[in-house]
Amino acid sequence: MTTMTVRRGPEFTRILGLGAARGENAVPNADLIKPIDSSDEWIRKMTGIVTRVRANPETSVIDLSERAARDAIAHAGIDASEIDAVLLSTITYPHMTPGGAPVLADRIGATPAAAYDISAACAGYCYGIGQADALVRSGAARNVLVVGAEKLSDIVDPADRSISYLLGDAAGAVVIGASDEPGIGPTVWGSDGSGAQLIRQTASWLEYGADRDLPYPTLRQEGPSVFKWASFKMAPVAREAIEAAGLTPADIKAFIPHQANIRIIDQMVKQIGLPKHVAVAKDIVDSGNTSAASIPLATERLLRDGAAKSGDLALQIGFGAGLVYAAQVVVLP
Repeated sequence: MTTMTVRRGPEFTRILGLGAARGENAVPNADLIKPIDSSDEWIRKMTGIVTRVRANPETSVIDLSERAARDAIAHAGIDASEIDAVLLSTITYPHMTPGGAPVLADRIGATPAAAYDISAACAGYCYGIGQADALVRSGAARNVLVVGAEKLSDIVDPADRSISYLLGDAAGAVVIGASDEPGIGPTVWGSDGSGAQLIRQTASWLEYGADRDLPYPTLRQEGPSVFKWASFKMAPVAREAIEAAGLTPADIKAFIPHQANIRIIDQMVKQIGLPKHVAVAKDIVDSGNTSAASIPLATERLLRDGAAKSGDLALQIGFGAGLVYAAQVVVLP
């Protein structure tokens, strides 16, 4: 019997380069409190956010993605033509089809790279890392660009007290390629669709199209339920990712969770049992919750501020609408 030839790639992968792009405007709590009848003090206490970054009206999610992608490619020391696949994680690209990834690939000069969007909300970046790792190790791609990007200000209701004041606009990107040593640990991921209504769009586009008297669809969340799920259900996932990589919490140098809420982050640190020496990303204070962009954005800040350094082992975990989640340990670029 004739057998097929199959591709085999390198045994290990790592992050070769990192880039980040934040919205042009810092929006303080004071600018948002009137429509939600709240206060700067309340937002700081409940979320940890002091300001969030938001883009200019004319800036698109692809514009943000392009800035981050170009930085990541330059940091990796390769040419865009060497990118074999572009994975764009976003829930805010405004077209159902075509996807944003082919548009981004064309903009940066990566054509004819394979290109597709990932819709996994706040876990999308970690989903992309897991897929990029598999693509390179399988031999399907040499270098993969993973981008998490959102322009969440386009889909917020300023009067909504559940989530609107949390959200920001940004993009983060990495290039994944071959490595002589392990640079990306096994991805631990999953979903629980029974909680799909906890973070949701207020109406489907079909409903909105059939009844234009409906308000324009925006985001909502059931805050207390999401807080409980993220604070206590995600810590075991994070510990599993550490164990899957053959490590212990003492080996971790940086913890980079999705920047959802400062209280969730603090609770997860306790639940995981991370030592005091671990640098904990808290980019949410100045950038807000940027969904799929939050982990690479927080990674860039840790490295820029010197709280973590190249070669450190970092535990990252994303979690959000779906409900979906993903975690892995990575070596910082």
